[in-house]
Amino acid sequence: MTQETHEHSPDLHHDHDHSDVPAALALRVKALESLLVEKGLVDPAALDYLIDLYETKIGPRNGARVVARAWTDPAYKKRLLEKGGNAIRELGYEGRQGEDIVVVENTPGVHNVVVCTLCSCYPWPVLGLPPVWYKAAPYRSRVVIDPRGVLAEFGVSLPEATEVRVWDSTSEVRYMVLPERPAGSEGMSEEALADLVTRDCMIGTGLARAPK
Repeated sequence: MTQETHEHSPDLHHDHDHSDVPAALALRVKALESLLVEKGLVDPAALDYLIDLYETKIGPRNGARVVARAWTDPAYKKRLLEKGGNAIRELGYEGRQGEDIVVVENTPGVHNVVVCTLCSCYPWPVLGLPPVWYKAAPYRSRVVIDPRGVLAEFGVSLPEATEVRVWDSTSEVRYMVLPERPAGSEGMSEEALADLVTRDCMIGTGLARAPK
């Protein structure tokens, strides 16, 4: 039987904005960016490249190393699942929006996916900048109502018997998914395993890459 559950962090009744960036400041940054582009001082393409670099490459590499360590070190994995933030700090990854990170594990019977229904709370120290779709209202609302449908749009089709759990991040608690280790990766080095880990599989909207 298909099971779908929606997990909240301890704070269920939010009456505040989780974002660390006040709306007024965000508007100022946007206005400054527009002015610099208009004056020819900033190349929009270069700016987009830098944002993409930190959103999809540099930032998620930290999380990928955490996952690879958990795949190869059972003792570390146990600490990671018990007290995620502490275990992540063991590898030197900490900072704003990463004070309290809970790690949830994907298994053959359970698939986890993360959202922030009120804004875009996100574990920056291990995943970098949140992708645009994560912050968008359609994802934030639909993944709670129809997680299987949303996952299918990301290319993730799950067996009917797999339970889908949706975790709602807040300013106090952020979530990261420990994806399943792909078949055929036995004997690979920790560094090689990290190359199989994507940002999306640590959010739950993707699966780890298969070894080449």
